[in-house]
Amino acid sequence: MEYIVRTHDLGKRFNGSNVVSNVNMNIKKGEIYGLLGPNGSGKSTIMKMILNLLKPSQGAIEVFSETLTNKSYEIFKRMNAIIEYPIFYEKLTAEDNLDMHCEYMGYYNKQDIKNALDLVNLKNINNKAVKNFSLGMKQRLGIARAVITKPELLILDEPVNGLDPVGIIEIRDLLEMLNKEYGITILISSHILAEIEQIADTIGVMNNGYLVEEVSMDSIRENNAEYIEIETDEVQKTVYIIDSELNIQNFKVLDMNKIRIYETGMSQNQIYKKLMENDISITSINTKTASLEDYFLSLIGGEKNA
Repeated sequence: MEYIVRTHDLGKRFNGSNVVSNVNMNIKKGEIYGLLGPNGSGKSTIMKMILNLLKPSQGAIEVFSETLTNKSYEIFKRMNAIIEYPIFYEKLTAEDNLDMHCEYMGYYNKQDIKNALDLVNLKNINNKAVKNFSLGMKQRLGIARAVITKPELLILDEPVNGLDPVGIIEIRDLLEMLNKEYGITILISSHILAEIEQIADTIGVMNNGYLVEEVSMDSIRENNAEYIEIETDEVQKTVYIIDSELNIQNFKVLDMNKIRIYETGMSQNQIYKKLMENDISITSINTKTASLEDYFLSLIGGEKNA
């Protein structure tokens, strides 16, 4: 197995407090790796350390099988990134910004400037200065700048911020294309779990500075079985019937009106029929499959900001 990025007991302290602690991350060549975690969990700090923008307080980072040092200049010609909000020369056009980026990256195929703008659907902008772009347009330009040199490793911190639903879908399709057709390995963080679920091969879950899980999406899908979710205003009575009359033990009360039943041999119709026989008012009953959001929340104890 070839790895593009590996971290070894990686840690970072600010003002005596640990922001990242003992992180061992393994990003395989050719995959899309989704980094998830609540705000302040250490995601951006890890990305900045991989890019040598921050120095680790402990541990080591390998990129392209080479340990990062203060002299690892050549490695960064093979990478590109958007960390937090992309910054531009605001008085210049999109094309001029990309032209300058290509110059300092030593990349001289200027035809790719137009191609990159087309990829992110930035068209008919002519001589418009970047200062007049909307937030979504700037985000698209940031992605164009990140992909123009066709890096082997692309690091994107919240790349769909500021985009509308159509824009989010376009960027998702773009990242999948870059990964599949160009073989670009992508490390991406996002608070939109449904997007990560659709494109990631592997996820790493951060919480309180620790990498609490690193697992393939295939494994999550295989191990997250279906469950039956019941919504009712009579939770206590429903729980009694589930336990005493249906003899189901593996269930959970989620809130004041919702119950989930796991790993039962009974069908949804059988459960519904028994509840109806006992005059329980059911708002809804559905069979569902656990999502990445369910998995994520189970790991971080129910915090909802990714």
